[in-house]
Amino acid sequence: MDSLPDPVWPVVVLAAISAFDAVISWKPARFVADCWDDVRFPRRWWPILAPIKVAATLGLLAGIWIPWLGLVTSACLVAYFVVAIAMHVRARDLGRNLFVNATGMLVICVAVLLWSFVL
Repeated sequence: MDSLPDPVWPVVVLAAISAFDAVISWKPARFVADCWDDVRFPRRWWPILAPIKVAATLGLLAGIWIPWLGLVTSACLVAYFVVAIAMHVRARDLGRNLFVNATGMLVICVAVLLWSFVL
């Protein structure tokens, strides 16, 4: 993998989404905290989510010039949202948070992974 991701713009868009997600997770916005509570994500683990999302943002941006890092970061984001969907299903939280937020983000992450790094 020697070439830059092609196209680059989806990687930048996903990085921006991830950065926004990190900001609203740092001191969780009410709807974020409600979502984490709904899936019974332990509060003691809440503080690690924003740094993980910052790392994802930085990994995607660095992945523009270091394509293997962008590929790994994109794959990790896919895994993150697969786990998020599993948590929603396990908690029987089958509403908007599952179908709009988690599933929508999974679709975006898979699209970026395939379109910019694989195909």
